[in-house]
Amino acid sequence: MTKTLSKPTGQKRVFIVDDHPLFREGLAGLVKRESDLAICGEADNAAHALSAIEQLKPEVVLADIGLPGRSGLELIKDILAVCPDAAVLVISMHDEALYAERVLRAGGRGYIMKQEGADKILQSIRLVSSGQVSVSAKMSVRLLDAFSGRQAKHKSPISRLTDRELEIFQLIGRGEDSHTIARQLNLSVKTVDTHRGHLKEKLELKSGTELIAYAARWVATQPVAEPDR
Repeated sequence: MTKTLSKPTGQKRVFIVDDHPLFREGLAGLVKRESDLAICGEADNAAHALSAIEQLKPEVVLADIGLPGRSGLELIKDILAVCPDAAVLVISMHDEALYAERVLRAGGRGYIMKQEGADKILQSIRLVSSGQVSVSAKMSVRLLDAFSGRQAKHKSPISRLTDRELEIFQLIGRGEDSHTIARQLNLSVKTVDTHRGHLKEKLELKSGTELIAYAARWVATQPVAEPDR
């Protein structure tokens, strides 16, 4: 599904990518109340979003990182490939500590949790639209520590995974086998199995069975969006 609106003048054009209609509607309503912002389009999946973004050239893209069938991190790179000047702000329910740095590395300009209040979301939109980076104060400290070479004392082993490894780890935790993962990610089965080996090494696991169990436990701790009715 894609929805496009007429181009507003004198306002920052905002495009929303989220597969939950109620959240998308609420976010659009929030933006529409602001005189300096305007919604130019919406999409509920990556393919529709990219087509519309390439045509509309919005200043800001608000994107969820958990879109079905597509890595949110890869989506950021794809958005910037078709619209290099867009400021991508991820609005997600997933842990900022694990994803915010990855979003910035992919070219995004900010990360904010969905449970934050309207004022903070609007502040983040304005920050990224003006060329700044928007993350929480806690995340800013983490990024400074990483930049200065200081490591967090209790860093999760999951944080050591590459973006692709994390994506495969999540799919393993959801019960997908190597053939299914390969098909979803357009990889060879051999490449997926190589990543499985790297995952076992990084997570200090002895077998594929331990990897599946570990991944399943981790996925079970992650937030799950309630289906829209």
